[in-house]
Amino acid sequence: MIKLTTPISDEDIRKLKVGDEVFLSGTIVTARDEAHKLMVEETPEFIREYLDGSVIYHCGPVVKQDDSGEWSFVSAGPTTSAREEPYQAIVMCEYNVKGVIGKGGMGDKTAEGLSRCGGVYFHAVGGAGTLIANSVKKVKKVFKLEEFGTPEAFWVIDVKDFPLVVTMDSHNKSIHKEIREKSEKKAEELYKR
Repeated sequence: MIKLTTPISDEDIRKLKVGDEVFLSGTIVTARDEAHKLMVEETPEFIREYLDGSVIYHCGPVVKQDDSGEWSFVSAGPTTSAREEPYQAIVMCEYNVKGVIGKGGMGDKTAEGLSRCGGVYFHAVGGAGTLIANSVKKVKKVFKLEEFGTPEAFWVIDVKDFPLVVTMDSHNKSIHKEIREKSEKKAEELYKR
């Protein structure tokens, strides 16, 4: 198991290969559709310091707030990453993001960005939201909560030993692409029978 802590250097991220198992610690940021659209269209500065050398988590958390106003995560499962394909490479290169966490993988445009700017795609286990929430140790800040709502807001969180697997790396390798190509080939063979 490889232990990584944000901020992550380009050298360390480029050492990672598809199949590597990682425990991630440090500050990361949740971002979904509205957040990615904003980052591409307006390139806001308020989030830059939290993304530099860090990781974006495609997550729509379930949160609670205690009497003192402190937030905590009740559930933090990954959401499908494919929706961010039009934006992800642009965001990663603009903000020096070193990784993306989600489920289902991403496409060729993101793969090219991972290679060019130095990044990886981390797969998180779907359906394990409450278990993953145990890795979230603190909510540091939240941006755009009123405008975007809880799932779409930027949640800046500290995580400890978040369990992940590298499924796309900075060397143009993608488990998702390999499986898709094998599946398409197998489907063709079956249709010919």
